[in-house]
Amino acid sequence: MATLTIRLPNDQHERLKALAARRGTSLNKMFEEFSARALGEADAEARFLARAAKGDRQTGLALLDKLDVHYRKS
Repeated sequence: MATLTIRLPNDQHERLKALAARRGTSLNKMFEEFSARALGEADAEARFLARAAKGDRQTGLALLDKLDVHYRKS
């Protein structure tokens, strides 16, 4: 496991420690969760962009139009 040192303003550090305490977790564990969430979002965006690059713009817009019509009826 790697070690990471980050610099934060003192007030931000104190607020993060208090948040971790309210959540009943350690500051280290909370940063692990934050980083996992950020990486998950980045992975999802990369998958979306890769699929979008393979897709056809007109087909995608037609599908969105169908969804729009469907949800307007609901």
